[in-house]
Amino acid sequence: MKILATDLDRTLLPNGEWPADPGAIDLFNSLTRSNDVLLVYVTGRSLALTEKAIAEFGVRYPDVLCGDVGTTIRKYKDGAWVPDDGWNAHVRRSSPRWDASAVRDAVADVDGLREQEREHLNPFKQSYYADHARRDDILTAVDERVKGQFDEVAIYSFDPQDGKGLLDFLPNSATKQTALEYVADEYGQERGDVVFCGDSGNDIFPLTAGFCGVLVRNADEQLVENIKKARRLAPELKIYHAKGQSDGLSGYYTSGVIEGAFHYGVFKAQETAV
Repeated sequence: MKILATDLDRTLLPNGEWPADPGAIDLFNSLTRSNDVLLVYVTGRSLALTEKAIAEFGVRYPDVLCGDVGTTIRKYKDGAWVPDDGWNAHVRRSSPRWDASAVRDAVADVDGLREQEREHLNPFKQSYYADHARRDDILTAVDERVKGQFDEVAIYSFDPQDGKGLLDFLPNSATKQTALEYVADEYGQERGDVVFCGDSGNDIFPLTAGFCGVLVRNADEQLVENIKKARRLAPELKIYHAKGQSDGLSGYYTSGVIEGAFHYGVFKAQETAV
């Protein structure tokens, strides 16, 4: 068994500005079922928004959902979601100083930050919209008030669809990277047996954590540059950038995930491409 993990928005889901292959999702669903794959979604989406994506785009249910930027883990069994209580205990044990309310109070006066809606928050996730044009000043102010006090990590990303900066405060033990590491350990898999696919800034950590990384062809330019820098410091990193050069696949979104999975040998049973 190998683990195929993927971000959702603009990685597996064709919801960006690039053209998508119309049959790619059906092919992805078929390939993940016909090969011995544990499918994991690693996403900033909440459970409700993940369900919405499954219904809207027709992607299959995963075996495991690392949602809310990795702060929640659920398994999908017999048609129902089962929370991983062990994950919650692990985070509280590993990040004992984490306090979402204290983080909220600490950044309350930072100009240019606006707290996200309640459905985007949870005990391990304190999230904000940020004025992207002022991001350097905002991040400097945030560091002065928060850095190192709450066993936290602050992850900034940019949503090109609506032009908003996004700032997530998480326990340093509850990120996309650490959630995927937890899943790999639970299923007894080495990092090299895990493939992770991403497209944007908050995917940098799992892409450079020793997993087999995949950048879909439409990956954010800043992420691509950061990956190049990371590889100069650590040439042993395995990161494949989808090119869309075979089997009729464009390399964008779902097609890039499929291409990366074939590259690493996760998919072996060849089926009719799009």
